[in-house]
Amino acid sequence: MVARSRYAEDNLARAVADGVEQYVLLGAGLDTFAHRNHFPALHVFEVDHPATQEWKRELLAASSLPEPDRHTYVPVNFESQTLAEQLAGAGFNVARPAFFSWLGVVPYLTLEAFRSTIGFVSSLPVGTGLALDYSLPRHALSPLERLGFDSLASRVQLAGEPFQLFFTPEEIAHELRGFSSIEDLGSAELNARFFTGRPDALRLMGTAGRMLSAWR
Repeated sequence: MVARSRYAEDNLARAVADGVEQYVLLGAGLDTFAHRNHFPALHVFEVDHPATQEWKRELLAASSLPEPDRHTYVPVNFESQTLAEQLAGAGFNVARPAFFSWLGVVPYLTLEAFRSTIGFVSSLPVGTGLALDYSLPRHALSPLERLGFDSLASRVQLAGEPFQLFFTPEEIAHELRGFSSIEDLGSAELNARFFTGRPDALRLMGTAGRMLSAWR
């Protein structure tokens, strides 16, 4: 979690340096960036299921945390509503580039829902960027990692949110062909970038999860 958030926010900083003023968190959950936003011109759009956003706002109210400035909640169900329509209704400007963070969501989507969102993001102006995490399919994992995969898949299935969507790097690159550049990193590259030299030896384990950024 720490690595993917850092990766997304590093890429956001790159986008802001290039003039981007819109940041969209897809499946925002309990993300706190809007309360830490130190970019004066950046407007944050938090996209998530209405029930999740209601829960988050209740937690914030109970903690006496004020609503942040330059921030809009955008309730949306990725499986039944289009991102474009919901963002437009929230004041998002499709004529301007934006940066999107899509963390912890992709494995739970249908391919149709994934393609709908990617199609929208890739239709935005040059300068638009995206950071997302995804998981390799079971057949691409080692025997030991398959055991962990099966255990986690069973737990999320019982929780009512089954895994549905996996990609190899080649497959997801094909899905992102509307973007001009892609960086796709596995655990080895992420460890080298974020965890080298740590005194606590904290590292990412396994190869199932990957991070990527894509730019228009």
